[in-house]
Amino acid sequence: MTLLRDEGLATGRTTGPTGLTGLTGLTAEELAVWRMLQRAQVHITRHLEAELLVAHGLPLASYDVLTQLAEAPDRRLRMNDLAGRVLLSRSGLTRLIDRLQRDGLVAREACASDARGLFAVLTDRGAARLTEATPTYLRGIRSEFLDLLGAGEIRLVREMLAKLPITSAP
Repeated sequence: MTLLRDEGLATGRTTGPTGLTGLTGLTAEELAVWRMLQRAQVHITRHLEAELLVAHGLPLASYDVLTQLAEAPDRRLRMNDLAGRVLLSRSGLTRLIDRLQRDGLVAREACASDARGLFAVLTDRGAARLTEATPTYLRGIRSEFLDLLGAGEIRLVREMLAKLPITSAP
């Protein structure tokens, strides 16, 4: 059973079997917009993941790591910094880097200034794999998102998202 009933959409109140009206402080429209945003993100992410896996055997998280390293000075980042950029926990990133290292796409280097610190470094093989996968990734973004919006709408989405507390990597 949906938490939003037709009368909730008409009146702007959330209603449902759990009595969300008094608990959320959200209107039906606000809750619907939030859910649409979540579903859009999940849909686009799943599409990109599937396309990258089929065409290149590369999960989306791996593609993201390779991209971050490719854009970094000397194609290397401290593991802590990389974890923040790809929105993974340190342990999740460690497991992912282990797999990428096994595949020869990334190497680890010790940090000269901090004996406990490690760098993840993009290898030439990793750069080549990224170069192969990037057209697939960009086509997915275009077909699942950008082509569905007009130029004015893209600017509007950018302006709206700029208002949100999104931390971006340097």
